[in-house]
Amino acid sequence: MSNERASSGPPGKLRSLVERRDALLVPGAANALTARIIEDLGFDAAYLTGAGLANTHLGMPDLGLTTVTELAETAARITDVCSLPLIVDIDTGFGNALNVYRTVALLERAGAAALQIEDQIFPKKCGHFSGKGVIPLPEMLGKLKAALDARTDANMLVIARTDARAVEGFERALERAHLMAEAGADVLFVEAPETVEEMRAIAALPTPQVANIVVGGRTPNLPLGELRELGFAVALYANAALQATIKAVQDVLGHLKHNGSLAGVQDRLASFAERQRIVDKDRFDTREARYSGS
Repeated sequence: MSNERASSGPPGKLRSLVERRDALLVPGAANALTARIIEDLGFDAAYLTGAGLANTHLGMPDLGLTTVTELAETAARITDVCSLPLIVDIDTGFGNALNVYRTVALLERAGAAALQIEDQIFPKKCGHFSGKGVIPLPEMLGKLKAALDARTDANMLVIARTDARAVEGFERALERAHLMAEAGADVLFVEAPETVEEMRAIAALPTPQVANIVVGGRTPNLPLGELRELGFAVALYANAALQATIKAVQDVLGHLKHNGSLAGVQDRLASFAERQRIVDKDRFDTREARYSGS
């Protein structure tokens, strides 16, 4: 497809939602099952979280340990079964500007509607960890330009994230955000602001912005109404589902280990029928019957 904003698919839909600047509520999914649940609940978009991918698929912390092929495979699995626009966290782009170019091509083929790239040094760390570092601004701008050049559908959003708040201070983070916008970023993401005043200053940037709400993180946990009033375009809950899953598994399996049965916690389990509904078993049964020759 030519580089014209003519897509009516997920990238175009997501662009329209973001341009409203109405704090689009976006939960994170680290796998296809979670993405199906997000769609079933009526959300308008999903986010493939890099931290969630590392935690869920590797059982390891968010320290730049995943690979671009693991990310692309997971994105493709999600877009195979979920029709929502998918925002994909590509961390630092997996290398230099040339690597970023290839990463964007891989993820666009995997069905991503938006890609988020950050300015941390490699290997990166979770945005709410200490000890982060950021690359020189000219290097980041080059990577951002590579991402913009690599997309074939101009409706696919490129989200530029800066982690400079924790490294160089808030004013330098705002300066980086302004220059990323001038370089062509569709959306800005200033990671880990620490006060409501900082969030207000971010929301005043002319380019649409992401508010990343992390339970236990550095950023004030503002309710959706306040984020909308400030003018954020996206309210991101990247790992709420992951944290809920960890707690639920600990509670239910802890009960099983202690009591030797699930009596008393069965109300915390999805029924067998509900489990099959979420994975759309009826559709597979219909397909099987069509091709069985009976």
